[in-house]
Amino acid sequence: MKKVGINQFVRRQIKGSGKTYSDQLSFEEIAEHAEKQILNGKYKNGYRDGVIIVSVSNELIKNFVCPFVKIKNNTKLFANFVRRSPGEDPYIQICALNGKLLTTGKVNLVLYSNEVLKENKENSTNCEWELISILSIPKGINEIPMGPVTMMRNQLNLKGGTKGNYSSADWAKSVKFWQNYAVLKSLIN
Repeated sequence: MKKVGINQFVRRQIKGSGKTYSDQLSFEEIAEHAEKQILNGKYKNGYRDGVIIVSVSNELIKNFVCPFVKIKNNTKLFANFVRRSPGEDPYIQICALNGKLLTTGKVNLVLYSNEVLKENKENSTNCEWELISILSIPKGINEIPMGPVTMMRNQLNLKGGTKGNYSSADWAKSVKFWQNYAVLKSLIN
């Protein structure tokens, strides 16, 4: 039996979504790679039990598009009221209208255990793990903190969130990072 399946939530990460995506690799190939990396111990624990972060091998990093720009004094920002998926509360999404896309330095794959996904009936397979998110990290940055809207959704256990609690330091790192980086609007349809 396959160890890593594909959750429907990650399938939104395609060209035009403003999210990390790959034109070169299918979701199935990415899930297979995650399974190999787990077997090789190339992962770390996530924000709670049942969540792991799998590192993509250096050979495959070039296959992923990083959607982020560094916010500078001349960056023009755009706000939009959006929903991640039907039934979730909308949130204010901030995008950059200009800027140079940052080069992908590394890529993390976020996997949730089947048990965690079943808490909110969000599992898409019966696999032990499911690929939930693909996150490209710009060169020179060690890691990207979870976005504050996602943290809020999780901590308040709102629809679309997966129960979690965060320290004040986690919140501060998230807000600081997302005050300095944004998705380039031209990557969003």
